[in-house]
Amino acid sequence: MSSSKSSRNNFLVQGGILAIASIVVRLIGILYRIPMVRYIGDEGSGYYSVAFNIYNIALILSSYSLPLAVSKLVAARNVKKEYKNSYRIFTAAMRFAVVSGLVSAGVIFFGADYIATKLYKMPQVAFPLRILAPTLFVFAVMGVLRGFYQGKNTMLPTAFSQVLEQIVNAVVSVTGAYYFMKMHDASQNIAAYGAAGGTLGTLTGALSGLLFLGFIFMLYRPTLKRQMKRDRRPNVDSYKVIYQLLWVTIIPVILSQTVYQISGFLDDVIFSNVLNAKGVTKETYSAWLGVYGNKYRLLTNVPIAISSALASSMIPSIVASRSIGANSEVKDKIHIAIKSNMIIAFPCAIGMSVLASPIIQLVFPGSKPLASNLLIYGSIAVVFYALSTISNAVLQAVNLMRVPVINASISLAIHIVLLIGLLRFTDLGAYALMIGNVTFPLVICILNWIRIGKELLYKQEITKTFVIPLISSLIMGVGAMITYNGVYFLIRRNSLATIVAILIAVVIYFVAVIALKGVTREELYALPKGKMIVRLANKLHLI
Repeated sequence: MSSSKSSRNNFLVQGGILAIASIVVRLIGILYRIPMVRYIGDEGSGYYSVAFNIYNIALILSSYSLPLAVSKLVAARNVKKEYKNSYRIFTAAMRFAVVSGLVSAGVIFFGADYIATKLYKMPQVAFPLRILAPTLFVFAVMGVLRGFYQGKNTMLPTAFSQVLEQIVNAVVSVTGAYYFMKMHDASQNIAAYGAAGGTLGTLTGALSGLLFLGFIFMLYRPTLKRQMKRDRRPNVDSYKVIYQLLWVTIIPVILSQTVYQISGFLDDVIFSNVLNAKGVTKETYSAWLGVYGNKYRLLTNVPIAISSALASSMIPSIVASRSIGANSEVKDKIHIAIKSNMIIAFPCAIGMSVLASPIIQLVFPGSKPLASNLLIYGSIAVVFYALSTISNAVLQAVNLMRVPVINASISLAIHIVLLIGLLRFTDLGAYALMIGNVTFPLVICILNWIRIGKELLYKQEITKTFVIPLISSLIMGVGAMITYNGVYFLIRRNSLATIVAILIAVVIYFVAVIALKGVTREELYALPKGKMIVRLANKLHLI
C-alpha cells in the first residue's frame, strides 16, 4: 500500500474512532435527556438550553479553540520529529488554558445574574449558569490534553474520555435534576432548580474525563521523555515564539466558532425579546426554546458529530501532509473527508425527516407536534452543517484561518436580518428558528467552497459525492416509511416499528449506494471495518 493510501486509511480510521465515540456520546445524551426533560418540563428545558448557549460562548472564548490549535501545531512538528518543540507547545498551551479557564469561570459565575436578567429577561437562567461556570476551567485544561493526543495522531484518549465523560454526565444530570426539584418543590423557581441539577452532570462528567486524560498522560510520560532524548536539535522554539504561534492560531478559530455559537445566543435573545414585545408569555416562549434546543437541535446534532470528528482528525493529518509538501495527498484527504461526510449526512437528514414523528415519540413520548414538525422541515440542516464543518476544517488546516471568520460573519448578518423579519412580521414562532438553522450553515457552505476552489484549485467530484447519496437516501426514505407503516399496522407499537424501520433503512441505503456505484472497493477498504464491509458486499453481489 502506498504511503498516501496508508496515510488516508489512518486518517479515516482515527476519524472513525472519534466518530463512533461521538455517536455514542450523542446517543447517551439523547437517552438521559428523556427522563431529565420529563422531570424539568419544557419550561425547565428552556432555561437549561439558554444556560448552555451562554456557557458555550464562554467556552469558545476561553478554550474551545485549544484542541485544534494544539493538535495543528504539534502535528506539524511531530511529522518532522521535533519532539522538544511539540512538548513546549503543550506546556505553553496548558499555561494559557489555566489562565483563560479561571478568568472565564469567574466572569460567568459572578456575572450570572446580570446575564440572565438584563440580556435574556429570564432571571431563572442564573441558577444553572452558576453550576456550569467551573466547567469552563476543567474543559480548558482537558482541551489541551485532547489536542496534544490528536497532534500525536491518536484519537483513542479523546474518544474514551468523551464516552466516560458522557456516562457520568448522564447519571448525575438525571439524578441532580430529580433531587434539586425535590428539594425545592415549594419554590416558584422549581423548573430553574431542575435545570441547575441537570447542569451538575456536565461539571462532574468533565472532571471524570480530565482525570482519565491525566492518567493517560502519566502513562505516556516515559515515551515522551524517550522521544525528546532522541531529538538532538541544538535549538528549540522560544516560548515567546510558541505563544505567538498559539495566538495566531487560536484567535481566528475563536472568532469563527464564536460566530457559530453566537448565532444560537442571538437566536435566544432575539426570540425572547421579540416575542416578549409581542405579548407572548415567558412560559410559552421558554417552552418553545426548550423544544427547539432540547429536541430538534439535540437530534440533528447526532449526525453532525460525525462531521466534527472527521474534521478533528483531518486537520492534523492535512497539516502533516502540507508540512512535507505532499499536495496531492492533501487533496485526496479533502476529497475522501467530504465524500464520507455526505454518504452519512444525506441518509441521516432524509431518515429524520421521513421518520420524524415516530422518532420524536420514541425519544420524547407525549411530545407535541411542534417537535416532529421542526424535524420534518429542518433535518436538511444536517447536510449543510456537515459541509460547513468540513470546509471550515479544510480552510483552517491550510492556514486560511481568517476566511471561516469572514464567511461565518456574513452568514450571521443575513441570519439576524432573516430571523428578526420572520419573528416580527409572521407568526412562525419556533419555525423561524428552524429556518435560520437551515440557512445559516448553507450560506457558509457556499462561501467556503468558493474560496477553497480558488485557493487550492480544488473541485469536488459531484455525482458520487452528492447525487448518488441523495438518490440512495430518497430510496431509503421510501423504504423506511413503508416499513414503519406496515409494522405499525401489524403490532401497533411505535417503538418497535421505528427501530425496525431504521434497521431496514440502513440495509436499503447500504445496498443502494453500492449498487449505484457511489463508493469503490478501495474506498470501502479505507473505512473502519472496511474488510468486513467488502466481504458483506461481495456476498450480496453488490461489487
